[in-house]
Amino acid sequence: MYGWLRSQDNGDAITRNKHAWLVKISKQWNATTKDKHAWILVQLLHSDSTSSKIQQLQKAFAELESQRAVTLNLKWQELEEHFHGLERSLKRRFHELEDQEKEYETKTRKAQELLEKKKAAVEAKEKASLERLQNKRDSAVFAINSALDKYNNNNAPIITDDNPDGTVQEAEISHEVKAYPELLKLCKDMDSTGLHKFVSDNRKNLTSLKEDIPLAFKAAANPATLVLDSLEGFYPIESSPPPSDGKKDTNLLGTRRTCVMLMECLSILLSRLDRSSLAGILSENVKRRAKAIAGGWNPLLEGLDIDACNGNSLEAHAFLQLLASFAVVKEFKEDELLKLIPMVSRRRQAAELCRSLGLSEKMSGVIEVLLKSGRHIDAVNLAFAFELTEQFPPVELLKSNLTEAKRSSSQDEFNERELTGVKAVVKCVEEHNLEEQYPVEPLHKRILELEKAKAEKKKATEPTKPQTKRPRGAQPRVTEVAA
Repeated sequence: MYGWLRSQDNGDAITRNKHAWLVKISKQWNATTKDKHAWILVQLLHSDSTSSKIQQLQKAFAELESQRAVTLNLKWQELEEHFHGLERSLKRRFHELEDQEKEYETKTRKAQELLEKKKAAVEAKEKASLERLQNKRDSAVFAINSALDKYNNNNAPIITDDNPDGTVQEAEISHEVKAYPELLKLCKDMDSTGLHKFVSDNRKNLTSLKEDIPLAFKAAANPATLVLDSLEGFYPIESSPPPSDGKKDTNLLGTRRTCVMLMECLSILLSRLDRSSLAGILSENVKRRAKAIAGGWNPLLEGLDIDACNGNSLEAHAFLQLLASFAVVKEFKEDELLKLIPMVSRRRQAAELCRSLGLSEKMSGVIEVLLKSGRHIDAVNLAFAFELTEQFPPVELLKSNLTEAKRSSSQDEFNERELTGVKAVVKCVEEHNLEEQYPVEPLHKRILELEKAKAEKKKATEPTKPQTKRPRGAQPRVTEVAA
C-alpha cells in the first residue's frame, strides 16, 4: 500500500500534499490491510471537487478506522483541517489573481482612453490648421479676383472702343428698370436713406419693386455695402420716449419690412452672378461688417416668445436673411438657427430661407417641433417643400389641426377658432391639390354654418335702436323763422 501511494505521487503541490498525508496514514496500517482500502483511496484521488474529495476521504477514513488493527495517532479533524487550509489558500490566490486582472484591465482602458483623447486633439488641430490655410487661400483668391475685376465687380460703366464714355451699360440698366427709373440714381449715389424712403412710399407695388431693385443694384458701387447701410435703423437707439399714438411702432414695422426686402433683393442679384463677381461684392470687409451686425442682433432675439410670434417673427426673419444674404451662416451654431425656424415658419419665404441656410437635412426635426406646438398647417407646408410627406402625411395632419381648433374654453372662442381653422385647412388643401384625398365641400358648408352663427350672435348682442312712430294724418307744415 505504501509503495502504491509513492507511485501515484506525480501531481501538483496539492496532490503531493495529499499523498504525503496518505502515506503517513498507510505506515500505521497493519500489513494485513486488505486491497479494499487501496481501492477506496484510488477513488478519492480521482474525485472532481475538493469538497467531494474531503467527504469521500472522511468516509474512507471512518471505514479504515473501524477495521484497523492498530490505533492511529492521526485524527480525522487534523486531516480535514489540512484540506480546508489548502482550499482557503487556493481561493485566496485565485482572488489575488482576479484583482490583478481587474487592475490590468483598468490600466489598459485608461491608456486606451488617453490615446483616443490625444488622437482627437491631434485631429482637431489638423482640422483647425486646414481651415486656417483654406481661409487664407480664399482671402488671397478673393483679393486677386477683386483687383483684376474691380470695375466689373463694382458695376462701373464698361469702357471700350465702342463704348468710350460707358453709356451703353447705363442705358441697358435703364432699359431693364422699367417701373421705377428713379431707383437707378438712388443706387448709383449709394443713398441708403433715400432708397429706404422710396421703398416705403411705394410698398403698395411690391411686385414691381422686387423686379426693379435687383436690376437697379447693378448701378451701385457695391450693392452689399448699400444694403448694410440700410440696416442701421432696424433696431433704433431710443433717444426719446415713443409717441402714445402708436405711430412709432407702425413706422418701425415698415422700416424692418423694407430691410428684409432689400436683403432679399440682394440675394436675387447675387444668385445671378458668377463666382468671381460674387467674391468681389461679398468681400471680407463686407462679411466682417455683416457678422458684426448679426452678432448685435442675435442677443435681442432671446427675449422673443415662440408662441407669441406664431411663426411670423419679422426680427427672426431679418436675422436669418442677413446670415443667408451675406454668407456668414458658418459663424453661428446650427442649433441656435434651428430654434429660430419655428418663429418664421408661417412666412412665405421660410422654405427658401432654410435652404439658403443649409438646414434642409434638419427639417424633419423642425416639423416635429411645429406639430408639438399645434402648428399643423406650417408643418404641412414644410413637409411639401422638403418632400417629407411620407413621413408626415398631410391629410392626417390637417384633420388633427381641425381637432385642435375645436378645443376652447368658451363657445364664442370655440366658434371663432374653428372657423379660422377650417378656412386655413381649405386653403392648404387647395394650395397642395389635395382635393381627391380630402374633399373640401363639407368644409365649405361648415364655414357657412359658422359664419351664419357668428352673424346671428353679433346681431343678438347689438343694442336695438328705438324707432319713432310718425303720427297718421296730415301734419301742419313748419316753416323756419330767421332769428
